[in-house]
Amino acid sequence: MNPKYFPILIFATLAFGILIGGWLNFPDQSQFLAKNNSKNKLNKLIDFINTEYVDNVNTDSIVAHTVDNILAQLDPHSVYIPPKEQTEVAESMRGDFVGIGVNFYMYKDSLAIIKTVENGPSEKAGIKSGDRILYADKTKLFGRKLPTDSLFSKLKGVEGSEIVVTVYRKSENKKLNIKIRRGVVPIKSVDAALLLNPTTGYIKINRFAESTFDEFEAGLTKLKEQGAKSLIIDLRDNGGGYLEQAVAIADEFLTDKQLIVFTKDKKGTLEKTFATNAGNFENGKLFILINENSASASEILAGAIQDNDRGTIVGRRSFGKGLVQREMDFDDGSAVRLTVARYYTPTGRSIQKPYTKGTEDYLKESESRFKSGELYNKDSIKTPKTPKFKTPKGKIVYGGGGIVPDIFVPLEVEQGKEHTVYLLQSGVMGQFVFEQLDHNRNAFKGLTFEQFKVKIDATDLYFEAFQQFLSKNGIEMKLDTNKALVKRYLAAEFARQLYNESKFYDIVLKDDAMIEAVLK
Repeated sequence: MNPKYFPILIFATLAFGILIGGWLNFPDQSQFLAKNNSKNKLNKLIDFINTEYVDNVNTDSIVAHTVDNILAQLDPHSVYIPPKEQTEVAESMRGDFVGIGVNFYMYKDSLAIIKTVENGPSEKAGIKSGDRILYADKTKLFGRKLPTDSLFSKLKGVEGSEIVVTVYRKSENKKLNIKIRRGVVPIKSVDAALLLNPTTGYIKINRFAESTFDEFEAGLTKLKEQGAKSLIIDLRDNGGGYLEQAVAIADEFLTDKQLIVFTKDKKGTLEKTFATNAGNFENGKLFILINENSASASEILAGAIQDNDRGTIVGRRSFGKGLVQREMDFDDGSAVRLTVARYYTPTGRSIQKPYTKGTEDYLKESESRFKSGELYNKDSIKTPKTPKFKTPKGKIVYGGGGIVPDIFVPLEVEQGKEHTVYLLQSGVMGQFVFEQLDHNRNAFKGLTFEQFKVKIDATDLYFEAFQQFLSKNGIEMKLDTNKALVKRYLAAEFARQLYNESKFYDIVLKDDAMIEAVLK
């Protein structure tokens, strides 16, 4: 694969997540049932095709295509979500699912366990990293090239139900039959809550799901008990989610009756949301990290902090999504998310970027930031300079295209090689690290985390092997100019698979440009 396409591919993936990543609440569906001639015409046409058309036709696909075309006339964030995707999105936003609790990927023709979920059903049953699951009950899982959703369906089930898996354990060269009792497996939205130094806490939020505030509150409480006086909230690559979760977190930092956000619908109805007197971190320095993929609820939180002069926004201009979606579910499990309002930051600015030229151009706007130089130089940021808004302390802020940070931090790689950082954050490195560990897991056996860091920092073995791995898989990308960055991400990914998510961030943040900008 030509490496020049990596920024486009990664942005396309992230952009899709942003398209479906933010909404407000659920509608009274009765309002959608009123009859009119246009609706009857569509219904009659579908029925006519279904009963009379000369060939067999999947009318469900026709309906889905029709809905897509209708929504495409509106805005980029009004979208139709098919049943299969809606199930996955609903689980992610709920924050848990019922299953056996493993991270896996298909290695060659086998389902290989990368890591078990801590305290999850599989870990309790004795499943280990590197195990291959050959059978789920009597269903063969290897050598069949089963799609991921089919594999998930074999492993998920009713809470408390049992499944017997046949496992091949390479380290012992034997097969094992292991009984697992399915349970509720959390899908964390807070990846890490740790101290960067004795007084500076760090919390990474990957999305705003139903459980995000509870996870955040637990992390914040722990950090305060450990002595945190300043706090960094990392919202980079966070595409959004539930608005009320972002509001609840903003309330932790703002004083009673400070405005957090307000929305306006087509009738001009305003709904204002204010902070309460229940804040848990109303004093102390606060920093919010954002980048070009921080959107929706992330921008609500960042905007509330910036407009109330409560903290410092660090990074690069955010995505620019200021539209609120409401969800309508259908009987077949699909759903439509329809834009029903715009949201505004406390000073009154809309941060929604223009979408009049269609969805394709709208998504390419993020890609164009590479070409314009915006990701490397704050002076290259092109957002409307009117209207101007003023914070209570007199700082000038602008709307119309995302949140512009107070402290700009350029992209972390040499200009012209921006695809490297997106490659490192993709699944490619995770696959490489798994294969290295699978080849010789004993190389790190019994090492403490500190011993591990010393060992992996002292060698270029894995850096050179990763370069060969890319070439072998058709990715012609020279990593030498960003060697330190690549080695840091390699060490972090090894730490994630050998230890836990927190250890990943312990390493990857050490020379992080945005973190360094804050700590200075």
